[in-house]
Amino acid sequence: MEPQHPAHQTHSTLRRFFPYYCVLAALVTFGYALWDGYQIDGDAVAYMDIGDLLRSHQWAGVVNAYWHPLYPAFLSLGHILFRATRSNELHAYYMVNFGIFLLEMLAIVTFTDALVRFRDSRATLPAASLLPSASSLFDRYALRYLGLGLLLIATQRELSMGKVRPDALLQTLLLFGLSALLTHLTTGKLRYAAWMGLALGLAYLTKSFAFLFTLICIALLIAFRWFWQRHAPARIIAAAALATVCFAAVAGPYISALSRQKGHFDFGDSGALNYAWYVGGTEKMHLQQSQTALFGSAEVHLKHPERQLLDSPAVFSYAQLPYGTYPDWFDASFWNDGVKTHTNLHNQVPVIARDLVLIARYLLNHPEGWLLLAVLLVLGSRLALAWRPVANAFWLPSILLGLAIFAIYGMVNVEERYVTVGYFAILITLFATLTVSAKDNLRHAATALVVFFALLAAGESLRSIAELRRHLSVANSPGGWYDADTFRSAAALNAIGVGPGDTIACIGTRACLYDHYWARLAGVRILTEIYVPEPQLTPIFNAMPNRAQAISATRQQGGKVLVGYFDPGSMTGSMTGSTPASTGWIQLDHTPFYALPLNLPPQPPATPYNREEWERSAPSPPPVPLRP
Repeated sequence: MEPQHPAHQTHSTLRRFFPYYCVLAALVTFGYALWDGYQIDGDAVAYMDIGDLLRSHQWAGVVNAYWHPLYPAFLSLGHILFRATRSNELHAYYMVNFGIFLLEMLAIVTFTDALVRFRDSRATLPAASLLPSASSLFDRYALRYLGLGLLLIATQRELSMGKVRPDALLQTLLLFGLSALLTHLTTGKLRYAAWMGLALGLAYLTKSFAFLFTLICIALLIAFRWFWQRHAPARIIAAAALATVCFAAVAGPYISALSRQKGHFDFGDSGALNYAWYVGGTEKMHLQQSQTALFGSAEVHLKHPERQLLDSPAVFSYAQLPYGTYPDWFDASFWNDGVKTHTNLHNQVPVIARDLVLIARYLLNHPEGWLLLAVLLVLGSRLALAWRPVANAFWLPSILLGLAIFAIYGMVNVEERYVTVGYFAILITLFATLTVSAKDNLRHAATALVVFFALLAAGESLRSIAELRRHLSVANSPGGWYDADTFRSAAALNAIGVGPGDTIACIGTRACLYDHYWARLAGVRILTEIYVPEPQLTPIFNAMPNRAQAISATRQQGGKVLVGYFDPGSMTGSMTGSTPASTGWIQLDHTPFYALPLNLPPQPPATPYNREEWERSAPSPPPVPLRP
């Protein structure tokens, strides 16, 4: 028997070990699902509320031009499968995020395999850029290890289990759509164009960003097949039309529902509103029709602005929107319906400059892949980036789409969780273009470096979750999803007679906008707010003009209590009264949350907080009422 070629031996070893590495990656990430820290914000609560509406079939509330329904549907499914209650639903949602991570692993493998097939099929062309003496540095298994290693790093950082947000799901579906596009360009088969349309349609149901991304993908499909592959126009048009039809079949019903709700064609308002806020200079929170100085470059004719009860301090009512724990952020498009965005070139330049800095910070926060690429280039490999027609330009579609993701967000606002999929598309493709001389021994060393990189990513995850587990053990916490202040304040509200179905008021950004999960846990809705934009509430509340009038205005709205997040050092005792401003406030079970009774019937003294008892008795979150 002839000895096996060293390249074949390496490929065989990587293939044999790959299932074990997948199990290792899944196991270490499952640790994050158990012990990743509490990271809930207002976005997360809005998605949870939409999940409740899906389970109770309140479709009018599900149609939302700011938050789309697919990720809430995943949350709702997890809620059902794990039979979640108010006290443990967050743990169920961490498990949903872990399930999405497993889909991400499959999407990464699908993308790397499609990229390699496309590369190898184009390498046989007469005008291919690869010289006879050069060949690709990495096979599909090496790129799989690289992709999964990058995914593990992103999951440690911006796509963690503790973030109840749709970005990981969006990334998964965009990668599936990109894989289908590459496979279609490789084979020319129409079914892959259809799969691309279906995947991107599901991505649109996750976030409206995918609508624009789909248009770019279809345009790229047409351009590449016509300019680089020289295919017949009829074949190109058929593929583009099929992709469009499949996208419309998935996304069309939701676009129709949105358009019917708004009275005009509408595929989502998040992009336009963020442009108005970040570029146009339009006021983001509590905009009123009379505040012309805060319109920025937008044209504003609000259809249903928030009802302002008092000017100084600003007190607002959200009673006209019958959905959401905190209606003001449940559907930003409702309160801003009538804000027509206009291009603001004067502000665009500084915004782009700021976003370029943020992109640079993102790349500096993810140096591992670039450093590995630099090492391989120094060792003698080279980037084969042929681009001329009929050449092996397999890298163009994925890199152009990755750059498009950075460019779109770079025009408005860049966050790490937004651009990770673009980073994957660009960096993995650059590794796929690396070539090396057939006589060079670099291939084995390069493969070893990639596997080592992937194992280091898994090892860092293992180290991180061990540290998280240690901290939770010291704190005697049931899991990373548990936040003592949030859960105890919710239980204390229930103990003083504020429970499911009640309405309340809030004050301060920490209790109202940033994290109002405590209200969802307590089963209440925040329908009135005393607006204090600064994070330090105590000194502002002590010096607040018309404080008594503001409290009276909130009391007249019928809410049972007013809740705020105060510095405990300035509010002493369970029944406070150290200062005139603190008189009457009740500390919620030794947390920084305090409640001021407004329309609360006389109650017996609150019983001490008991987490186990509360968890046993806490029912599932009630459906959001149809009327305020």
